Amino acid sequence: MVNRQLIEPESIVVVGASNTMTKPGGKLFYNLRTGTFKGELYGLNPREDSIQNLPCYHAVDEMPDTDLAFLAVPATLCLDIVRDLAATRKTRAFIIVSAGFSEENIEGAAIEKELVAICDSYDAALIGPNCIGVMTPSYQGVFTLPIPRLDPQGCDFISGSGATAVFIMESGLQKGLRFNHVFSVGNSAQLGVEDVLRYFDETYREGDSSKVKILYFETIKDPDKLLKHATSLIRKGCGIAAIKAGTSDAGSRAASSHTGAMASSDMAVDALFRKAGIVRCYGREDLTTVASVMLYPRMKGRNLAIITHAGGPAVMLTDVLAQGDMDVPQLKGSEAEELLTHLYPGSSVSNPIDLLATGNAEQVGTCIDYCEASFGEIDGIVVIFGTPGLAPVFDVYEVLHGKMLACSKPIFPVLPSVTTASKEVEEFLSHGWINFPDEVLLGEALTRVYNTQPPSGSTPYLEDIDMATIRKLIDDAESGYLAPDVIQQILDAAGIPRAAEGVAVDEGSLKILAAETGYPLVMKVVGPIHKSDVGGVVLGIDNDLDLHAHFNEMQKIEGATGVLLQPMLEGIELFAGAKYEPSYGHVILCGIGGIYVEVIKDVASGLAPLSMEEADHLIRSLKGYKMLEGIRGQDGINVETYAEILVRLSSICRYATEIAELDLNPIMGKGHQLVVVDARIRIEKVESRK
Repeated sequence: MVNRQLIEPESIVVVGASNTMTKPGGKLFYNLRTGTFKGELYGLNPREDSIQNLPCYHAVDEMPDTDLAFLAVPATLCLDIVRDLAATRKTRAFIIVSAGFSEENIEGAAIEKELVAICDSYDAALIGPNCIGVMTPSYQGVFTLPIPRLDPQGCDFISGSGATAVFIMESGLQKGLRFNHVFSVGNSAQLGVEDVLRYFDETYREGDSSKVKILYFETIKDPDKLLKHATSLIRKGCGIAAIKAGTSDAGSRAASSHTGAMASSDMAVDALFRKAGIVRCYGREDLTTVASVMLYPRMKGRNLAIITHAGGPAVMLTDVLAQGDMDVPQLKGSEAEELLTHLYPGSSVSNPIDLLATGNAEQVGTCIDYCEASFGEIDGIVVIFGTPGLAPVFDVYEVLHGKMLACSKPIFPVLPSVTTASKEVEEFLSHGWINFPDEVLLGEALTRVYNTQPPSGSTPYLEDIDMATIRKLIDDAESGYLAPDVIQQILDAAGIPRAAEGVAVDEGSLKILAAETGYPLVMKVVGPIHKSDVGGVVLGIDNDLDLHAHFNEMQKIEGATGVLLQPMLEGIELFAGAKYEPSYGHVILCGIGGIYVEVIKDVASGLAPLSMEEADHLIRSLKGYKMLEGIRGQDGINVETYAEILVRLSSICRYATEIAELDLNPIMGKGHQLVVVDARIRIEKVESRK
């Protein structure tokens, strides 16, 4: 648990403090000494009498009680030091910057485990090991640079990697991004990214706490904790952006179902972030640009005006915004004509508003005024203004600064001349603003922030779902693929519509089932997993001769235990599936179905349980969504009906976690009628997952 001693210590000791600035203990001590820390600072080093002109202790028993200890000594020494400080000096927070623990070898992992046990026994907080440290408004406890001037209106930053934290701060500071807290959690032996986020959630105070959190994960150790506290913070009005690195799809190669082959742990991360309302990012520049957008006032709509003196950047930005479902609406009418009279001949106000290369500060200000007061359809303004170096642009940036203070609509500055106009940009940033030097990165960030849905609910939908029957069917089954009749009963109990079907095992049962089903019908071999691959699916059988011929052929297929008969249905082929991901739960997939589902891979994923709103959003995010609406005279499907199938499927998975993989493919859709034609469910009992 994050405690007061970690955040606001009254005394700090650096174990391994040094007079050599090139050593972590030396630089760490220096940064603490020259930063904002106002309490008592001690060094502990048996070979030094003073550290940077401050007293140094030779042993733990010589020093006074201390709230927080930094350890910059070999891993093998850390256990005794932590134990002694906790037991004899009431130290209740430890930050271990040393390496050589679980990231290195088994012996290091064992030491790390014992460190956690000691800290837990004394209710002490532990950050690290193998980290760069922590920065709070009270102290700057890192051995690296940069050290930003911390600002309560900046972002809180938590990173699982120390070096990456340094590079992300570098990226942000160049833009003017401000920071409030910085936590490098290293190996996260006790406290990880999720735990620090929990602290920010539980101590959040409107008006005082940072409104933006940025996260860098290499491992998400507790997805449920992340979901809970990210959801809570976002509902309080915060924005959260995160990178999850190091995701591998290797596990999906061993899967036997379509869902298993397509779903991955990376898809689970996507689904988790989407459910929480976290904006997922994929690189340092991406993360810091999204965070910068979040620090500006949120746009009320999707319409942007672009004011520029350079056509190319404006065109590129417009393209990105359009791809992200945002709009740069044409400006016309008397107000647009009036604005044009204030600009040089040849200028354009249709949007983008092009001032030409000769545009000046007064014209920039006038354009902003019109976008603010006269063009009601505009929700936000982007100003692109650089320089070829012919003349200073201080006056332009000063006007921009004034308008940004006065306008109710957010203004996003794109000042690309960070070298040629470095002094002007530096002065602009000194006012506390953020610059977006790359208009494409800005456009991508704007679209993702705007399109990120708010956190969704986590209560499973249970109306008309007979979970008692489903549980009994799962409990009575053994690990492996369920028999067709068991799957039928599960779908019926869940209220998921399915095609009538039966299994023929001989000529007598074939004749009876064919009469009940009626022609035309579909025949599918029972037994082999991928039926189409072994010639085990025949469509459109409409006579007795073909019926018996195909039955006899299918009986010869290796592994065949029977032949399933269904009525021949028409419509759009859809897909729904689920895969259990350890720690995350079930990832629910939907998309365009049929035999090419793994080739097309037009799928969207969500984390169970899904709400109707989540399911609807997933469906509408599909590239082939227009097909579902109906094109070229073909009937579409009822999206609400499809969404309900996904929601019911997700509820089954929430209460039947033994389901490892589940495929409903295809689901034949036509209007309000959606019917599961083929289904497979593989279960793994708890003991088989250990």
